[in-house]
Amino acid sequence: MTPDIDTLTAMIRDKRIGDRRLLVAIAGAPASGKSTLSERLHHHLGGDEAGAVVVPMDGYHFDDAILSARGLLRRKGAPETFDTGGFKRTLDAIRDDIDDVYVPVFDRNLELSRGSARCVSRSHRIVLIEGNYLLLSQSPWNQLAGLFDLTLFIDIPLPVLERRLVQRWLDHGHDEPSARQKASGNDIPNAHTVQKSSVLADITITAA
Repeated sequence: MTPDIDTLTAMIRDKRIGDRRLLVAIAGAPASGKSTLSERLHHHLGGDEAGAVVVPMDGYHFDDAILSARGLLRRKGAPETFDTGGFKRTLDAIRDDIDDVYVPVFDRNLELSRGSARCVSRSHRIVLIEGNYLLLSQSPWNQLAGLFDLTLFIDIPLPVLERRLVQRWLDHGHDEPSARQKASGNDIPNAHTVQKSSVLADITITAA
């Protein structure tokens, strides 16, 4: 049975050992609801004032200039279009818990990352890390697994994900054929990669 938000919140709190910082991975395909779940958990854990913070993987998108130089701009959002090394170094620093750590946040309106846009301070004892590829079994993403104390995966049927991904482009003003082409060219293959190549999480959340 899929745990409800109160049960998930309790499970996260139960994983804490003393004052040791807790890193929770929230993974799933694009359009699976990771950001929504992360924000709900952040709220239920009491927010920043209670020592919880959200770190989105999306802040580690390579800039469009780098993607263009590598011929990857049309694949933006695929596993190879992220600064995985930089992301891991940030998670290492958060894990080390020595000083405040500043992380970038992706601005969807500008389609770029804003550097040092969020602070993981020493007062943040529960860090909710959300992203598509946190549990991916392929290198270099598989180097992240040992950093997490608890892993969650949102499992959505692929037909539902595909409808949501097409709808995203419709919501951005594309017509039906264009929206389907955009989703089929990148978003849907990325969703398949996440669904088929992620390792088993501690908690799987199933939704229709």
